[in-house]
Amino acid sequence: MRTYHLPTSRGSFAVLDAGDARRGTALLVPGFTGSKEDFNGLLGPLAKAGWRVVAVDGRGQYETGGPRDESAYTQRELAADVVAQAEALGADRVHLLGHSFGGLVSRAAVLLSGAGPWASLTLMSSGPAAIETSQQQRTKTLLDALAVMDMESVWQAMRELDVQEAGPAADASRPRVEPPGLEEFLHRRWLSNVPEQLIAAGRQMTAEPDRVAELAAVEVPKLVVSGEVDYAWPVPWLDEMAERLGARREVVAGAEHSPNAERPDATAAVLDAFWGSV
Repeated sequence: MRTYHLPTSRGSFAVLDAGDARRGTALLVPGFTGSKEDFNGLLGPLAKAGWRVVAVDGRGQYETGGPRDESAYTQRELAADVVAQAEALGADRVHLLGHSFGGLVSRAAVLLSGAGPWASLTLMSSGPAAIETSQQQRTKTLLDALAVMDMESVWQAMRELDVQEAGPAADASRPRVEPPGLEEFLHRRWLSNVPEQLIAAGRQMTAEPDRVAELAAVEVPKLVVSGEVDYAWPVPWLDEMAERLGARREVVAGAEHSPNAERPDATAAVLDAFWGSV
């Protein structure tokens, strides 16, 4: 795996780059509060299967950085960044995958550019419009906090809320087992995000219109993949969206909102089969 900043016509973006493109090239776009590292578990299996896979930190995310100006993070701006990233990879066409909020951005990139640059589009745990109502309220609470608190204070408040919601009974029945260094990484990543990017992304997730019909009209092979349970976009919503898109539909057993991290080998097998079929 190679770590570097990818130069594009719209600036440079931090990436993880694995594989030799023997069978094709894929661009992986992370979700809200996420980063390229969310795809770590996919890179090895997909590279071994013959794909070049490039996971990216978008504008304002983790190691890419960005301006302290919310207007820099409109959906159109982020979509144009994704198109520029794909062009910079030097492949004739690119398999595009967006996870969660990254799926909304990836959808916008395909609608912006048309089918030309894309070998396929995968929407992973990303739905037809705004997130589910209870998640909208949770996201709005976070946005209110970001408007008046510094990033460290928000981090501490989120961690306290996680403990309260889990409760002692949940801790006893399902003890948390985390890899060494994970908490430190998540903390460092959170502090590295540009607050205005988080605010703009959160607002988009709570107000996104249904653009499924527009996307269905773009002639590019499509896959909708998710876990068995999803708190942001309920699984029945994703089933219906796949039907409306005429897309292939896959559910990763044992996974929830992040099959890329929760069941990476099974998720990589799904992607390998889909990309290979197109």
